[in-house]
Amino acid sequence: MTDFARLDVDDVPAAFTEAASRYDRMVSLNPGYHRHLRSAATALLETLDPHRPLRLVDLGCGSGASTRAVLAAARDAGAEVEVTGVDASAGMLTQAEAKTWPPGVTFHQGLAQDLAGHRAEWDLDTPVDGVLAAYLFRNVAQRDAVLADVHDLLSDGGTLVVQEYSVAGSPAASAVWTLVSWAVVIPLSWITSRQTRLYRYLWRSVMAFDPVQTFVDRLYAAGFVDVEVRTVPGWQQGILHTFRARKAA
Repeated sequence: MTDFARLDVDDVPAAFTEAASRYDRMVSLNPGYHRHLRSAATALLETLDPHRPLRLVDLGCGSGASTRAVLAAARDAGAEVEVTGVDASAGMLTQAEAKTWPPGVTFHQGLAQDLAGHRAEWDLDTPVDGVLAAYLFRNVAQRDAVLADVHDLLSDGGTLVVQEYSVAGSPAASAVWTLVSWAVVIPLSWITSRQTRLYRYLWRSVMAFDPVQTFVDRLYAAGFVDVEVRTVPGWQQGILHTFRARKAA
């Protein structure tokens, strides 16, 4: 497939594998990327009891940046954690596994929609305390089913945090996202990797993703309660959102 071919959601894992060796370099050019991941991880940890060992899942862990953010937030909270990272891209998991991790961090390859059928294989046959899903749900076709599976995976009182772009319904946010994508992100992807299709897909998938309220409604429909949403400061205000939801105790 050439770089000019249209990338569809089924091709996303392979496209991430293609870009994996340069992915960390690319996201490092976004000064807020790691800070926003850390903020989402903190939003997860601050709802959980740090005085007992916690089991967490990083769903869509990619090259491990979000996993690192979870560990840092846990350290700040004084919590002992085990983290299971799951991602569909073999190449991104190769990048994650090449990094140094403390005991209790494991990685598995699979699609988010495989969660229900692979829990035992991924050592998730018992409920977990929290799930982080950063930049994942745009790439999931069966969003309601995956949210229901995550709800089932969580222990009573457990927390899901989703970090995702959403601009639908906001002409201003859509315009800013389009400008930054085509003037900055896509040209940088060509400079760093000589391929742009993953980042053109990024632009298109954000434009097509659920409006914020629609995703909130999906969370409630899946059985979650106490849904909260916040955005980030800076140019991504109104574009990048953190959703936090709880499974009823």
